Amino acid sequence: MTPPVPTPAIGGILFDKDGTLLRYDESWGPVNREAARIAAAGNAQLEPRLLIAGGMDPVTGQTMADSLLAAGNAAEIAEGFVAAGSPFEPETLAAELDALFVRAAEFSVPVTDLAPLFAQLKERGLKLGIASSDNEMAIRRTAEHFGIAGHVDFIAGYDSGFGAKPGPGMFLAFCDATGLAPAQVAMVGDNNHDMLMGRAGGAGLNIAVLSGTGTRETLSKLADHCVEDITALETVITAPRKTAAGE
Repeated sequence: MTPPVPTPAIGGILFDKDGTLLRYDESWGPVNREAARIAAAGNAQLEPRLLIAGGMDPVTGQTMADSLLAAGNAAEIAEGFVAAGSPFEPETLAAELDALFVRAAEFSVPVTDLAPLFAQLKERGLKLGIASSDNEMAIRRTAEHFGIAGHVDFIAGYDSGFGAKPGPGMFLAFCDATGLAPAQVAMVGDNNHDMLMGRAGGAGLNIAVLSGTGTRETLSKLADHCVEDITALETVITAPRKTAAGE
């Protein structure tokens, strides 16, 4: 067995938002249905087809890991809906979806009480950021709504100018904003888009959470650690990192 590689000294944590800070099904199930309703433009028979195209079962409400609705941004979702039959132009629909996602921030369900958790992490001297496939305004609205805006050093969405996941742009922008080297940053997310962004950016740790659409099976190949949710972060930030050959 290959000895575990020592964990780098972590100085910052970059969080995904949906499925990581927020419970995905409770927060986004109703939003996804409303997105399909908007995109269907009054055609009720089209709505379930759009949900299926996005990766959500219209009957059970379950969303597949790494699917369009689970990991895509508004522009990507709009393009997928249009390809599946929505009569909108992609740019027009993307604007409608972005507006919906901003409104939805106030109805989101957090994984835990976020304010004390973020305060505790800040007390440890950690830099904290949020990088989401949502738009920046919706992320900021979410941070304000749950009382963590004052603890967050960096926020970026797909429209912030750093590129979209799974590219490394948002991750590297967090490093630039905080003065941390990539190896000092832990990337935390619930989808492989998050894990791929961390890998591409050179993250010191990739930590997958199981509070969203991803599963241990879908995430374990790219994650150094899989935990139930963000309340277990402190137990793995100091744990040995997984090697390519195994634990």
